[in-house]
Amino acid sequence: MKILANDGLDQSGIDALTEKGFEVITTKVPQELLVGYINENNIRTVLVRSATQIRKELIDACPSIEIIGRGGVGMDNIDVDYARSKNIHVINTPSASSESVAELVFAHLFSGARFLQDSNRKMPIIGDSEFAKLKKSYEKGIELRGKTIGIIGMGRIGQEVARIALGLGMRVIAADNNVGRASIKVKFYNNQFINVDIETEPLEGVLRHADFITLHIPAQKEGYMIGEKEFAVMKNGVAVVNCSRGGVIDEEALISALDSGKVAFAGLDVFINEPTPSKEVLNHPKISLTPHTGASTVEAQDRIGLSLAEQICSILQVY
Repeated sequence: MKILANDGLDQSGIDALTEKGFEVITTKVPQELLVGYINENNIRTVLVRSATQIRKELIDACPSIEIIGRGGVGMDNIDVDYARSKNIHVINTPSASSESVAELVFAHLFSGARFLQDSNRKMPIIGDSEFAKLKKSYEKGIELRGKTIGIIGMGRIGQEVARIALGLGMRVIAADNNVGRASIKVKFYNNQFINVDIETEPLEGVLRHADFITLHIPAQKEGYMIGEKEFAVMKNGVAVVNCSRGGVIDEEALISALDSGKVAFAGLDVFINEPTPSKEVLNHPKISLTPHTGASTVEAQDRIGLSLAEQICSILQVY
C-alpha cells in the first residue's frame, strides 16, 4: 500500500504509517510528472500541502487513487467535490495547525507594532553609524494590550487568535456569516480558566472599530474580501494581518493604504501569485513578511502527520 507524500510529511506520520505496513514515499515529484509517477507506482494515497495541485485532469488520469490528503486546512489546490464524486476520500487536518497560525499572527502584530520588520533590515547596515537616528525613528511603538482586534472568520484559527488576544488584555470583535457566537476558553498556567462569549457582527462594524484586523477565511472565488472600499471604512492607523490565503486582500489597495498612512503596517504570510510575490510588496518597509509558514512549526507538523495517519488507517480499516 503506497502513499506519496509529495510535499513532505513529518516523521511522526511516516513512522505511524510504516508501522501499519504502508510504504511512504517522500520523493518530490514535479507537477508535470505526477500522473506518470502515480500510475507507474500504483499510488493509492496522495498527500499534499499547498504546493501540489490535485485537479480534475489528474484525478481522471490516475484511477488507483483512493485517498487525497491535505496537510493543513485550506483545500483550494484540490478539486474536492469532483474527487468525492469519484468516490475518492478527501481528508485534511483542520485543527492541527490552529495554534501555530494564530501565534504567527501575533508575531506579525508585535513586529509591526515595534517596527521590527524595518529595524531588522536597517540595523545591520547603519546600526553602528546611525544608532541614535534609528532609535528616534522607532520611538512611537505601540502596545497591543487595551487595543481592539477585529477577527474576520471565527473558525478554529480565528478562535485561537481570540484566545491569545484575550490573554493579552485585548478587546475582541469578530465577523463571520456562519458563526453567530463563539465561546472562547482562556486557560492560565495554574489550570484555571475563563470562558468568554464573543458575538459576531457585520463586517463593516469590525472594519470601522478595530485597531488591528486579521483575516482567517478561505480563498475568494469572486473579488477580494478587503479592497479599496474596505480600507476606506477602517480607522486611520489600523494594522492588517493576512495569514489565510493570498487574494483575500487587494495588494495594490493595501500598498496605497500603507503609503497614505491609512494603514500603519501590515503582516503577510500569504500572497497573490505565490510562489512569486510582488516585488513592491516584498520591499515595502511597512510590511512584515513570512513565506507562507503559518503551519511550519515542529509541533504543528507532528500533529498533522499523526492526524493524516489516523485518518488513512481508519478509511482503509488498517488497525
